[in-house]
Amino acid sequence: MQLAQKAIKKSEEEWKKVLTPEQYHVLRQKGTERPFSGNFYYNKEKGVYTCAACGQELFSSNTKFESGSGWPSFYDVISNDKVRLKEDTSYFMNRIEVICSRCGSHLGHVFEDGPAPTGKRYCINSVSLNFKKEEEKGKKGEERK
Repeated sequence: MQLAQKAIKKSEEEWKKVLTPEQYHVLRQKGTERPFSGNFYYNKEKGVYTCAACGQELFSSNTKFESGSGWPSFYDVISNDKVRLKEDTSYFMNRIEVICSRCGSHLGHVFEDGPAPTGKRYCINSVSLNFKKEEEKGKKGEERK
């Protein structure tokens, strides 16, 4: 059983010191990166996507799919307690914002037009994510031989 991680609270000045200007704009000011510009849009490697601000595990590569939207898309989160969902009516649109539950950073939005089994499309900014590549099975054991 995985224990819940302690919430991270920092001042905006502290966030500015640990995030790049683009990360700060997206994660803390609810910005959006240009479509098809992010590092992880085309990523096909196996692993886990984590919050770029606090490192909390958010999405598995097993739930990533090609949505054609220009941003990495996932049909599910690793665990429902990893994100908070909040109504977003900015820019005269009705959307659901996806927020990291650990540090409160903006990740992207979720829509109801994704594939089975959830029907959801978590449309997430690449800049709000880091990626931990899955270690190849047997690799550690082979090094001992």
